[in-house]
Amino acid sequence: MKNTMKLFVALLVILSISAFTTNFETTSNGYEIGDIATDFKLMNVDGKMVSLSDYKDAKGFILTFTCNTCPYAVAYEDRIIALDKKYASKGYPVIAIMPNNTDVKPGDNMEAMKARAKSKGFTFPYLLDDGQKIYPQYGATKTPHMFILEKTKKGNVVRYIGAIDDNYKDALAVKEKYVENAVDALLSGKSVEKAQTKAIGCTIKV
Repeated sequence: MKNTMKLFVALLVILSISAFTTNFETTSNGYEIGDIATDFKLMNVDGKMVSLSDYKDAKGFILTFTCNTCPYAVAYEDRIIALDKKYASKGYPVIAIMPNNTDVKPGDNMEAMKARAKSKGFTFPYLLDDGQKIYPQYGATKTPHMFILEKTKKGNVVRYIGAIDDNYKDALAVKEKYVENAVDALLSGKSVEKAQTKAIGCTIKV
């Protein structure tokens, strides 16, 4: 009886440690400021595969994980379009990636993405994270979730992670434009003062 009890207690301890370790590994994944972001190859709404390496003349990238169905993402669409129009010609194009599980959110499937990109006149790639392999590498948790990458000899360095600005409800009431400030700093050869903020949006659906 004593041996059985000891075995039961030992099993509980092992399970507890295992659960803690699993949770820790899940929450600690993703890039941090200064990390090198690996490239990807994802399907665009035009049927072509897109990689960061395709942009030979880019100085960096404004990468956003976004979708069709999240109210926060929809609220930021025009501002994301504006970012591409302002910075693509300066070497920082927008790359949008849809990370949701389309079985859970059918409104985010490729056909819906194509329709959304056409209706909004997206000037940037809108890619499907098929199999949901890319967003966990970045550590994205929300839609939208922004990552600014600077192209260097070492690779694409993560320089900013977080929100687009400080007011998702009203673009006219924005006081701090986090993404614009970060890209402007990089274009000027300066370091990003506020390199990380809290992303505001819907949880990515798995």
